[in-house]
Amino acid sequence: MKLFGLLIVFCCLMGTVRAQEQRPALPITGKNDTIKTYVTLLDGVMVPWVVVPDVNIIASRIFKTEADRRAFNLLRYNVSKVIPYAHFAGDRYRKLQRDLALTGDIDKQKALIKACNEEIKTMFKTKIEDLTISQGDILIRLVNRETDMTTYNMVKELKGWGSALIFQTIARVVGHNLKETYDRNEQRDIETILQEYGYDSYKSQ
Repeated sequence: MKLFGLLIVFCCLMGTVRAQEQRPALPITGKNDTIKTYVTLLDGVMVPWVVVPDVNIIASRIFKTEADRRAFNLLRYNVSKVIPYAHFAGDRYRKLQRDLALTGDIDKQKALIKACNEEIKTMFKTKIEDLTISQGDILIRLVNRETDMTTYNMVKELKGWGSALIFQTIARVVGHNLKETYDRNEQRDIETILQEYGYDSYKSQ
């Protein structure tokens, strides 16, 4: 019986040791270590866990003519110019939607919408107003990419149908269309540039 009992204890101990070897070990530091990391015991060797960031591999673009190269470089410049504004528009619109969802008070909702309009108006007067027509067109498309809404519908939702119509009329005079949408297949050059810059939106891919 004593021998049988010892065998049971021995088997339990071996099972515990194997379980410990299979579980990730806690961070272990040496005398000169400055970076703490988790390790896994693999065949008696402590192997550190290393998280490798994603790497985007993009093929080099080959242009038929020098004019094509210059046109693409100009497009890259214009896209980089408006990326911050597109992100701001997306972030601000999502924040407004969250804030509106948290209150059923009509007066508070109107105050939230007014505050959002003032922020956008301020940014327009200080920065967006200086954009070129080409940059404005790209921004309108990227806002749609960010929010899945056209700029026209966004203005209509925030300021009403009348304001949306007025802004659309003014935009058409200077060469813009607030109803423009973003299509990844049609805008392949812009999409390529966005990937080069590591740009992403909150819109589902």
